[in-house]
Amino acid sequence: MKKKTISKILSVVLAMSMVVPMAACGTKTGDAPANNTSSEKVAEGTEAPAESTATPTSITLWTYPIGSWGDSATVDGLIASFNEVHPEITVTVEYLDYTNGDDQINTAIEGGEAPDMVMEGPERLVANWGAKGLMVDLSDLWTAEAKSDIYESVEAACKGADGVYYEYPLCMTAHTMAVNRDLFEAADALQYLDEETHTWTTENFVKACEALVAYGQKNAGAVFCAGQGGDQGTRALVNNLYGGTFTNAEHTEYTVNSQENIKALELLASTPGINFDSSIVGGDEITLFCNETLGMAFCWNVAQERTHKITTPDTNFEILPMAFPSDDGEAELCGGIWGFGIFDNGDEAKIAASKTFIDFICNDANQVEDSVKASTYWSVRKSLADMYADDELMSKYSVFVPMMGDYYQVVGGWAEARTAWWNMLQQIGSGTDVTTAVETFSETANAAAAAAQ
Repeated sequence: MKKKTISKILSVVLAMSMVVPMAACGTKTGDAPANNTSSEKVAEGTEAPAESTATPTSITLWTYPIGSWGDSATVDGLIASFNEVHPEITVTVEYLDYTNGDDQINTAIEGGEAPDMVMEGPERLVANWGAKGLMVDLSDLWTAEAKSDIYESVEAACKGADGVYYEYPLCMTAHTMAVNRDLFEAADALQYLDEETHTWTTENFVKACEALVAYGQKNAGAVFCAGQGGDQGTRALVNNLYGGTFTNAEHTEYTVNSQENIKALELLASTPGINFDSSIVGGDEITLFCNETLGMAFCWNVAQERTHKITTPDTNFEILPMAFPSDDGEAELCGGIWGFGIFDNGDEAKIAASKTFIDFICNDANQVEDSVKASTYWSVRKSLADMYADDELMSKYSVFVPMMGDYYQVVGGWAEARTAWWNMLQQIGSGTDVTTAVETFSETANAAAAAAQ
C-alpha cells in the first residue's frame, strides 16, 4: 500500500497529467477543450483528472482474452483512438491466456517487472494482487458520477476488504440457464414460466420438471459435478431456489450450510427429471442440451447461444434463456466483471499515464461503447443499458444484466471452495445425507478462507 505522502504527490501529478475525456476523437493535445462535452448516454458531471502534459511516457498493458480484447487487431484500433487524443503515451500490449497467464504475471512480479496495467476481473485484481498490496489505489477514478452510474454489485466487487478500489470496471455479463422452448411447449410446461421477463418460481420449476417427465423427457436437467467447469450454474441454481447465499455479505465466510441451501439441495435431489451427474462438467451439459438430450441447461449465457447459432445454424429447437427459479421469482445471477488494475511499480509518471488510458477507454463519451463492444459483453454503466438496441441476440439477454447479484468470487480460499463444491454435489448424488455433505463442504471451505486471511 502507498504511504500518505506518496498519495499526495500522486494527487498533484494526476491533477497535472490527466485529461477530462475528449468530446471527439482526433482532438490533439494542444487543442483540447477545458471541459468534456457530455454524451446523452453517459451521465453529465463525469469528473476526471486534468489534461496530460506532452511528456512522452511508455506503459504496458497485459490483457486476458476477454472477448476481442484478446485480438491484437481490435486492441490496436482502440489504442489508435486513444493516441489521437494522447499521442504522448505509448501503450505496448501483451496478450495472455487463462492457461499460462497467471504464471507469466507472477513471474514478472517476482522479477520486479510487473506490467503497468492488467485487464481482468476482481478475482485477480482485487482478491489476489490487490490484497497482497501490489496494486495502485484507483479511488480517484471512482468519482461521484461513476458510483451513481455503475451497478452497485460491480462497485462492491472492485474494492478490497480494506475499502480500497483496485479495479476500474469496463464490462460485465450475467450467467443464465436456458430451456428448450419447443420441448416445454409440447409438454405443456410453458405455462410455468414467464417468457416476457424470463423468470419463474421454484414451485413452477418443479411443476415444469414433472410435466417434462410425464411427457417422456426423463432427463429434464443435470446437476453436473465431474469438476469445477461451469460451476457458476450449479451455485446459482442452489442459491436461488430458496434465497440462500454462497458467502456472507463481508465475503469472509462461506454460508452454503444455511437452511435455505440445504432445503434447495434436498429439493433438487428429489425433483423428477433432475439428475446429479458426476460424469460431466458444464461444457458437457451444454452439448447435451444442444443435441436435445437435456431439456434445460444450467451453464448458459449469451456466448453459448451465439456459438450454437454459428456451429449449428439448422438447429431444430428454439432456445429460451431463463433466470434461475427462485421462491419469490426474483433471481440473483452470477456473472463476470472485467476492467483494469494498475501495478504499483513505483513510477508516478507511468501510473498517471495508465490512469489516463483507463479513463479514456472506460469513460470517454465517444469511446466507451467501442471499448465495451470489443469485450462482446455489456457495459457496467446503467446509462449504457440500451447500447445493444440494434442487436437482436444481445437485446434478448440484456434483461439479465440488472439481475446480477453479489459478486462473491473474491472470498479467500476460493480455489479450495470450488473443489469442495463439486465434491459435495457428487456426495449428494451418490446418496450421502445432504446436511452431512454440506457440513463437510463448509468445514473445508471455511478452513481455507480462514487460512487466507
